[in-house]
Amino acid sequence: MSTDAADAETDPGSTIEVTPSAAEEAISLMRSEGMDVEEGGLRLFVQQGGCAGLSYGMRFDTEPEDDDLIVERHGLRVFVDPASENYIGGSTLDYESGLQAAGFHVENPNVVSECGCGESFRT
Repeated sequence: MSTDAADAETDPGSTIEVTPSAAEEAISLMRSEGMDVEEGGLRLFVQQGGCAGLSYGMRFDTEPEDDDLIVERHGLRVFVDPASENYIGGSTLDYESGLQAAGFHVENPNVVSECGCGESFRT
């Protein structure tokens, strides 16, 4: 996996990617909430729930936890806890906007099935 000088990882073995549009939208939302984008970041996690068993969660955090994987892409810091990393390693976070819906989407190569609405998954 290649990174450029503007992108850094705390764990060089990490495989979480972020598209430029996802980073731009998240940074914009963080700034609108008065958050420090240098210290804070977007927490991406997996939780139990949904009709397929697991679902993604996202929230902004002011700082990472001690054991978090920290990935920086396009100026956005992404925090992932070790348990979630097992499910989402290799994933790409994207932001899509369209006429019918807009939002963040996780493209996860580990998923073996998703529910019909696409909100939960199984690995």
